[in-house]
Amino acid sequence: MTVTKIASRADEQAEIIRRVEEDIIFGRLPPGARLIEDNLMERYGASRHFVRQALVHLEHTGIVQREKNVGATVRSYSTAEVKQIYEVREMLTRQAALMIPLPAKASLIMELETIQAEYVRYAERGDLRGIHDTNDAFHIALFGACGNPYLVRSLQDYMGLTLPMRAKNLADHDGLQVSIQQHDMMISLLRGHDNWALSQLCVEHMHSSKADYLQRVAVPDPNLGLD
Repeated sequence: MTVTKIASRADEQAEIIRRVEEDIIFGRLPPGARLIEDNLMERYGASRHFVRQALVHLEHTGIVQREKNVGATVRSYSTAEVKQIYEVREMLTRQAALMIPLPAKASLIMELETIQAEYVRYAERGDLRGIHDTNDAFHIALFGACGNPYLVRSLQDYMGLTLPMRAKNLADHDGLQVSIQQHDMMISLLRGHDNWALSQLCVEHMHSSKADYLQRVAVPDPNLGLD
């Protein structure tokens, strides 16, 4: 009985984390929005304990921040921060793609084709969480083929850091269709010998979400001054 109760509480906690995370990454709670515990308790029908633990978890992932006299807010990024974060992510992505042995193993191509088929099905249904999860699974499987687990771990860290910037773009129909087409092109390039073309495509794959975030929600950098 005790084990079942613990598992149930863990599942409930995970569900609250998932719902808060989704509202943030898909823009329902925009950058800079205050995350007031009482409001979140009412929004999700959750206890204060579960809401508070969800905010702690999301603070650790980097998409929630706490400030003195302000409390918890959805993290927003300055223009400079977005560019700096993507500079690092692009370097890691390019290096991982260059290290993938080509032509790739049939097992990798089969795995990516399976994930891609799921990605397309979620896109057709408009299932945002499914779209997000299969998109990440595709890239983790792809870059896992580079053979360096430390590089892959660093890439995953930056995928998490850019989560609020990139996931919203997957909710856009046109952006999603471009993403699907580029995934197909990546799979095709894995059958050839051109690592440079593969790495360039993987980097270009990130540009639309970066540009979209900068245009929509990035806050001005106070250090840049005015022209």
